[in-house]
Amino acid sequence: MNQPLAGMLRYNRWANETLFTACHALPDASLDLALAGASGPVRELLVHVVGGQQTFVLRTRGRQHEGELSRASTWPGWETLLALAAQSADELIAIAESLDADVDVDLPFMGKTFRFPRSFFLVHAVEHGVEHRTEIKLILGHHGIATPDLDGWAWAQAAGYGAEV
Repeated sequence: MNQPLAGMLRYNRWANETLFTACHALPDASLDLALAGASGPVRELLVHVVGGQQTFVLRTRGRQHEGELSRASTWPGWETLLALAAQSADELIAIAESLDADVDVDLPFMGKTFRFPRSFFLVHAVEHGVEHRTEIKLILGHHGIATPDLDGWAWAQAAGYGAEV
C-alpha cells in the first residue's frame, strides 16, 4: 500500500470538496467570472478539475477519452458535479492505496503509444488540482470574494493531525 501517496490524494479530495462547497454558495454570476491570465472562468475550471480526475483514473488503466467531463462539457449541475468529484477522488485514493510497486501503463494517443509509471498519473492529479484551485481562488479573490484556506495546515486541522504530545 502506498499510504503517503494516498494521503496526498486525500488532501486533494478535501481541498476540492472545501472549494467546491464554497463555490456552491455563490450566485451564478460569480461562477462565470474570469481573470486575464487564468485558463478559464470559475464554472469551466470547476468542471475541468473534475474531468481531469476522471481522466487520471482512466489513464492509470491505459485508457482515456471515454466520456469524462472536459472544459467543453455542458455545466452538469452541482449535484452531479459534486458526486463525480467525490467518486473520482475516491477512485484515485483507492488506486494509490493499491499501488504496492509502481507499474508501467501504456497509453495510446493519436496513433502512438506512450509508457508512463502509474504513479505519474496520481502525482499529476494532485498537481492539476492545485493549479486550477489556485486559479479559481485568484479569480474570486480578484473580484472581492472570500475563498477558503486550502493550505496544508488547514487540511491537517481538518484531518485531525498535529495533536500536541
